[in-house]
Amino acid sequence: MATIKDIAEDAGYSISTVSRVLNNDPSLSVPNDTREKIYEVAEKLNYRKKTVRLLVKNIAFLYWLTDTEELEDVYFKTMRLEIEKLAKKFNVELITCKVTDGMTAIPESIEGFIAVGTFSDKELDYLRSITSNGVFIDSTPDPQHYDSVRPDLVQITMKTINFLIEKGHQDIGFVGGTYHNPNTDDDEMDIRERTFRSYMEEKGLLKDKYIFCHRGFSVDNGYHLMTNAIEKLGDDLPTAFFIAADPIAVGCLQALNEYGIAIPNRVSVISINNISVAKYVSPPLTTFHIDMEEICKNAIELLLERVLEKRRTAKTLYLGSELVVRKSTN
Repeated sequence: MATIKDIAEDAGYSISTVSRVLNNDPSLSVPNDTREKIYEVAEKLNYRKKTVRLLVKNIAFLYWLTDTEELEDVYFKTMRLEIEKLAKKFNVELITCKVTDGMTAIPESIEGFIAVGTFSDKELDYLRSITSNGVFIDSTPDPQHYDSVRPDLVQITMKTINFLIEKGHQDIGFVGGTYHNPNTDDDEMDIRERTFRSYMEEKGLLKDKYIFCHRGFSVDNGYHLMTNAIEKLGDDLPTAFFIAADPIAVGCLQALNEYGIAIPNRVSVISINNISVAKYVSPPLTTFHIDMEEICKNAIELLLERVLEKRRTAKTLYLGSELVVRKSTN
């Protein structure tokens, strides 16, 4: 079996340099042709073949969210940090482009992209003009051309309703945000609300007066929406609420607590994401755990299939989730 010494002798570099390159030492600064030569020799000598990764360059990370949007929803910050961490692990060199930079900031020489956020048809047209290799996380804006990885929000919503019905709830409300259509600049119904409406109607339990939505997935939005629900419905408040995302749920809990409404004895609350604060709010929040590491890992693996293995068939991957039951439901 080949050793690092064998690779160093064949490639013409020191044992230290070869070792640090093969172990992806981030503090090592060497030319790209040096890295590529070492990888080539390692492959040729069959050295730890399964763990040696070729450097994949010119991959754009399109982070199409504003600083405010990231600040309001920690879900996206977690996603960004996970992508950056896994890119190093998979030896992918990312070029980060933000929505504030615009499409013109994306180099036309990119080999592919990983995208987070909302893209207009015009922006998608531009992306198709520069590369056929791309993966969207948390959305599927162009399933005919590009891959996507996302949590299965339809199934999560249906599982939530089934869970609450099994607990004896018939009056179930919904609190959520809206989808911003970049083509029309209009607010549209989010997939969670659409599924909630259709599945509750199928069960014969839908009541429009129990649905409260507004643009934004922030704590403040949740607080104001739940305050509105409490003041509007009074004693007719439903016995349970499905909340579209944890930050909104945190605001909802604040409002319910301020009005002295017992959770879960009077109102049960269930949400999505399982962000870190979910276990520390009062009461601890029942929520679906979204495995962000798994989502981001699959996104990078799909992109590498495109770039390295030349796969052309587009894939859309929906990931399941696990319900974490805490004290906000009974």
